[in-house]
Amino acid sequence: MKLILNKRVWIPALAVLLVAALAAAIAASLIRKPADGTAPSDNAVRQISIMLPLHQSTPPPDSLIREIQTRTGYKLDIKWIPDEVYSNRLMNNLESKETSQAVFVKPTDLTAIKNAIRSDMFWNIGPYLDHYPNLRALERFSAKLMTIDGKIYGLYNERPESRQGVIIRKDWLNALGLTEPKTLDELYRVLKAFTEQDPDGNGKADTVGLTDRNDLYYGAFKTLSSYFGTPNGWALSDGKLTPEFATPEYMNTMNYMKKLYTEQLVNTDFPVTSKAVQRYRMITGKAGVYIGSLADAPRLLEETRQVNPQADFAVLNRIEGPKGYGIWSMSGNGGMFFFSKKNLRTEQQLRDVLAFFDRTMDPDISNLLFYGIENIHYILKDGKVSYKDNAMYSLAGTEVLPLSSLLVSSVTNPHLYKRNPEGTDPLLVEVNRLIDDNATMLIQNPTVGLSSNTYDARNVELDFIINNATYNFILGKIDEAGFREEVNNWMEKGGAAVIQELEEALRTGKP
Repeated sequence: MKLILNKRVWIPALAVLLVAALAAAIAASLIRKPADGTAPSDNAVRQISIMLPLHQSTPPPDSLIREIQTRTGYKLDIKWIPDEVYSNRLMNNLESKETSQAVFVKPTDLTAIKNAIRSDMFWNIGPYLDHYPNLRALERFSAKLMTIDGKIYGLYNERPESRQGVIIRKDWLNALGLTEPKTLDELYRVLKAFTEQDPDGNGKADTVGLTDRNDLYYGAFKTLSSYFGTPNGWALSDGKLTPEFATPEYMNTMNYMKKLYTEQLVNTDFPVTSKAVQRYRMITGKAGVYIGSLADAPRLLEETRQVNPQADFAVLNRIEGPKGYGIWSMSGNGGMFFFSKKNLRTEQQLRDVLAFFDRTMDPDISNLLFYGIENIHYILKDGKVSYKDNAMYSLAGTEVLPLSSLLVSSVTNPHLYKRNPEGTDPLLVEVNRLIDDNATMLIQNPTVGLSSNTYDARNVELDFIINNATYNFILGKIDEAGFREEVNNWMEKGGAAVIQELEEALRTGKP
C-alpha cells in the first residue's frame, strides 16, 4: 500500500501511530498464525539457518529465496552442500558442533547420527507437532519414520516410495537396431552393444554401456539387485532375519556387476566416481545407460541435448529377473530435518522454526517450492501446472528443482497443484507414470521403524566390511569363498547381535 500525503498538511501524532499500526498489521499478515498462537514470537528474529544437500549443479537463484522470505516473513540462511560430499560434511559439522538450526539428514546417514540424537544435540519435537495443523497431519501419515527411541525428532522429507529405474539413450538403440530391454539378459546385451558397436557413429571406441558411481545404495547396484529379487535390507521368514548380502540374489547381483566390470561395459573407475562425473559421462555421450532415480531423466536429457541436439532418452522401470518384477522401497522417506539445541536454545526459538516448516506446507509456499513462481516457471491451465514453451520448462528445472530438498511433504500434500499432461514434457509424463507403477511392485524392508543398539554403535565398521567386500568381489579381488568370509567377519564384529536385537524388536513390537 502506498500513502500519498500532501506535504503542506501537518500530520498529527495520532495519524503517525495509525500508519505505524497499519504497517505492523500488513507485516503480520505475511505470517500465517496458527489458531493456538504458535507463530513466530513478536520479539524473535525471524530467521532460520538450514543445511541442505544440493543434487543439481547450481543452487536456486537469490530471487526465489527472496520470494520465499517475502511470503513467509523469515530470513533464510541456507547452506547448500553438494550431495556427493554431504554426508562427510554433516558428520564433520556434528563433531565440531557448528550445526545449522535445521539440519537435513539423508536416510543412509540416520543411523550414524543416532548417538548425537541420544546425546541431546537435537530437540524432541513430538510434544509440539499438535500445535501446527500441517505438521499434525504429516505426523498421522508417517510417525514411525520420524521416531527414535519412541520420541519424534525429525520432520521427514516425503518422497515416492521408489523412483528407481533405467535411463537409456533411445537414439543409440535406434542407431543399432535394438529394442528397449525388458530382462536382465537383454539389458546386458544393450550394454555390450553400446560399448562395442559405436552407437554414436563417430568411428571411435569411446563409449561405455553403463555409467555408475561410488554408491551401492543410490547407484546402479541396489536397483539391479531388486531386479534379481534381492530382499530390501533383510529377508524375513518365520520371524528370522537374514541380511540381504547373505542371500543368493545378492551374490547373483555381484556376479552380474562383476561381468560388466570384467568386460568393461561399465566405467571401471565406478568405485571412486562421484555422481557429478557419472552424470557428465551420460551428458557428454560417453555412456548410454544410467541406473538410478528416474526423476533425473528430464534434466539429464536437457543437458545432453546442449551437447547433442539429436539425443533422445527412454525410461524403463520393469526389468524382469528370475523372480519377476520388483523394486526396492525407500518407505516414502527421502530424509529428515532435525533441529539443533545448540542453535535453538529456547523452546520459543524451536516453535518459531517449526512454524516456518508448517508454513511451507501451505498452498502458496508448497507450490512455490515445487513449481516456482507462476508465469515465470510455469503457467496454470484449468487449474493445473503447464509450461508455455521449452524455455520455461528448462528454467523451472534449473532454478526450482533444488528447492525440492526443502519441501517436507510432496506426495500426500493436498495443496500441491496437479500437472497438466498437455504441454508437459513427454519424458516427465512418462517418468511420473513409471514412478506410480513402481508403487505396485515394491520390495519392502521389514525392519523399517526398528533399531538395534549394536548397529547404532558399530554401523560404520559393519557397513564398511560389507561394502568393501562387495566392491572387492566385483573387482575380482576376492571370490565367493572370500566374500562369505567377510560375511562371517561381519557376524563376529557385531552382526549376529544386530540380527538378534532386530528379531527381538519384531517379536515385541518395540522400536
